[in-house]
Amino acid sequence: MANTYQMAAQTRDRAGKGIARALRREKRVPAVIYGDSKEPVLISLSSRDVEVEYHKAHMYTMLCDIEIDGKKNSVLARDIQVHPVTDRVIHVDFLRVSKKTKIAVAVPVHFINQEECKGLQKKGVLNIVRHEIELMCSATHIPEFIELDMTPFVIGDSLKSSHLNLPEGAVSTADRDITIANLLAPRKEEVIEDTAEEDAEGEESEGDADDSADADKDKE
Repeated sequence: MANTYQMAAQTRDRAGKGIARALRREKRVPAVIYGDSKEPVLISLSSRDVEVEYHKAHMYTMLCDIEIDGKKNSVLARDIQVHPVTDRVIHVDFLRVSKKTKIAVAVPVHFINQEECKGLQKKGVLNIVRHEIELMCSATHIPEFIELDMTPFVIGDSLKSSHLNLPEGAVSTADRDITIANLLAPRKEEVIEDTAEEDAEGEESEGDADDSADADKDKE
């Protein structure tokens, strides 16, 4: 993971529903930083800053440098609570991380080279079972996504976790070779439609041939 994002935080002395409500009225989000064998630190963040990063959908997989009193803390969001009605972030738990920190994280799977896939060229259907896979990897090297090259697959193949191009040091947390997607046979409607088009083309060719024959007779 090459990129990080930054936010500035203020410490807070107490926790509790009353304190949390007061912070939200001031357009701030209560949060906590824990882990790395250190005492938890209660903080608050700008509501606007948190909402911007939350809607980028990368807080669970991208490191954040949170600045507290001029000191940066490298953290990763582990739990984000949102309001059930407004869908606004109301609390965030951050984990302190270092180069030694190993973490389980869900990473999106990108299916590449679909144009070169033999199964899709024959109108096969890509049935995606999992859009992401959980990996155990270094907290400072979480991949933004994992690629699965579809070039060699044909209709009837199952695309497994063993086909993924995992970065060095990352492993699947599953205890088996799990299915990511399947290449299914074309839908019946598509086959019928293709057959109908071929028949129509054949009829047109026959019709053209008959017209040519009639024209020849007229010349005679």
